[in-house]
Amino acid sequence: MKILLVEDDSTLGEAVMLATRQAGFAVDWTRDGVLAESALADFAYDAVLLDLGLPRRAGLDLLRTLRKRGATVPVMILTARDTVEDRVRGLDAGADDYLLKPFALDELLARLRALLRRAHGVADIQIRVGHLGFDSVKRQACIGETPLALSAREVEVLEILLNHAGRVTAKEAIADRLAGWDEGIGDNAVEVYIHRLRRKLEGSGVVIRTLRGLGYLLEAER
Repeated sequence: MKILLVEDDSTLGEAVMLATRQAGFAVDWTRDGVLAESALADFAYDAVLLDLGLPRRAGLDLLRTLRKRGATVPVMILTARDTVEDRVRGLDAGADDYLLKPFALDELLARLRALLRRAHGVADIQIRVGHLGFDSVKRQACIGETPLALSAREVEVLEILLNHAGRVTAKEAIADRLAGWDEGIGDNAVEVYIHRLRRKLEGSGVVIRTLRGLGYLLEAER
């Protein structure tokens, strides 16, 4: 999953970016509202972590503009503004969640996972297709009761495909969600991860099909 972090505090931004990347997310970090608006116009994100007190353009103004454009990307506000009025304004402007600073990074990650599950219409932390199970909290895939040994990138690709199970996912969309601004992921790399996953998913009752010119389709074997 690809996350946009909008935070002008360097210390907090570094900590959040490191924690989310270690949790398996691709993260872009910008430090002011104008750059954040540009990033949201140019890239597809699965969620936004948004500070309110930003240089050049306030976070609340950015959020209102985002919703007026019809964007449905989940947004979690991260702020030290702790009055009821502040929380109401943020939620009424279109925020999906609200986390007060200072916060524990574990709570941030748990809330982010819950936000993404709701956005994808997944109530359970366990995703199952065929004999394949995936725990979205532990980020562990299993065939039956047997854990699969997957690299961090393989887990990311598998989670993307599972969240779109039964639907086609474009190769470019996978590459985009794997890459942050500072790390390019090419189409060939995606093909390598798909090849590895196919081998490791043998016996799972799940196949990853290639639809030429369209992308990849994960589904239960017929």
